[in-house]
Amino acid sequence: MYLVRDIMYCKPGQVRPMVDKFKQLSKVMKKMGFTTLRIMTDVSAERYWTVVSEQEVESLENYAEMSRKTMTNKDLQKIMKDYHELVESGRREIYKIEK
Repeated sequence: MYLVRDIMYCKPGQVRPMVDKFKQLSKVMKKMGFTTLRIMTDVSAERYWTVVSEQEVESLENYAEMSRKTMTNKDLQKIMKDYHELVESGRREIYKIEK
C-alpha cells in the first residue's frame, strides 16, 4: 500500500479555488472507481497557502494506471483546466505504508 500526496503552493487568494478543483476531481474519481482524495489546507505549514491532496493506492502500478485513465478523462480535464494559474509550484510525495 502506498500514500500519494500532491502538495500545491497556491498564489495568495487562490487556495479556495484549488480546493474546489480537488473536491470536484475527487467526486469524478470516485465515480470512476478510484479512492477519494483527502484534501487538506495549511493551518501551520512550511509555506502559506498550501493545499495537500492524499490518496492511498494498492501499488505503484495501480497508481500509474489510474493516472493514465484520469489524464484522458474529459471531465477531469475540464475541472483542472487552468489550475496552473492558481499555483506557484508543487510537488508529489509517495510513501510506502509499512504495516
